[in-house]
Amino acid sequence: MLDATFSALSDPTRRGILSMLAEKECSVGEIVDRFSVTQSAISRHLQVLEHANLVARRRDGQRRMCALKTDPLVEIDDWMAFYRRFWSDRLDRLEATLAAGEDSA
Repeated sequence: MLDATFSALSDPTRRGILSMLAEKECSVGEIVDRFSVTQSAISRHLQVLEHANLVARRRDGQRRMCALKTDPLVEIDDWMAFYRRFWSDRLDRLEATLAAGEDSA
């Protein structure tokens, strides 16, 4: 599922849609109004996000409501946690090196 999630997140419009949905549930029309693309393009983006299990859609009368699903994002965070320790170690060494350089200047 990580591949589908990363693929869905690779597009800036889809990331923007997720940011919007992180604030609140929105109708498809509200999403369309926020972006300068057609309704059919937004529908395709939403299909990709649904396929990656990042968005859930439901009917509310005549409106189609969209909500963020965070499980795939938690899965990515768990996957990245393993690598985060390498970044932290390297950043700590960089900080020490920079501090040593300032002390000798």
